[in-house]
Amino acid sequence: MVHRKQGYRFENDWTLERIETVSIPYYKAIETIPVNIEIKADHLVLNLENAKKILSKAYKISVMDCYCRVERGNCDTPINVCLDLNELAERNIANGDGREVSLDEALDLLELSHREGLVHMAMANAEIYKPGVINSICSCCSCCCSQLSGLIRFGLAPHILKPLMASVTNLDECNDCGVCVERCQFGAREMKNGSLSYNPEMCFGCGLCISVCPTNAIKLIDKH
Repeated sequence: MVHRKQGYRFENDWTLERIETVSIPYYKAIETIPVNIEIKADHLVLNLENAKKILSKAYKISVMDCYCRVERGNCDTPINVCLDLNELAERNIANGDGREVSLDEALDLLELSHREGLVHMAMANAEIYKPGVINSICSCCSCCCSQLSGLIRFGLAPHILKPLMASVTNLDECNDCGVCVERCQFGAREMKNGSLSYNPEMCFGCGLCISVCPTNAIKLIDKH
């Protein structure tokens, strides 16, 4: 889709100044969370099971509306899916910014976000930052999210996101249906003359394409 390409601008859009001075500095770390692939947990690029482990170790979980989708409104994907953990969750609950949820509800929200094509991103909030500690798991879109959309739009994603995984497609098994193109929030996949075209430099291993491939032609591999 065109908005997943560098340079595209929505009328109601984040500015580069806003992204550079507020959005990116607000988070000490931003990592995509791939789904259905086993990797070492200390890589911080997590699959769904690793995300479940992070949530299961939290003593408090809260959920709040995605500020970006409320603010920009460029899509109709789920809004009440931003998860915060422990001290950040406690603060949000106390301030009335979020509501407490059980582990089961938090896991359901992760799975809902994935089905809806949102990218799970593990973040470390700068206001309550501890090295190596994730205190937010956001489900992001490329049209509203101030981090994800801005990084793609201004060509910053390869410089800031750390892709430890990447997708590979077995062209012998691919039927060029284009379903994965619609799922890719990074614009790494597109159809050209009826065939799939793939840009590995814009793949960040989120795994959204894998879960919808009807022929199981796509896999995630270690990018390093």
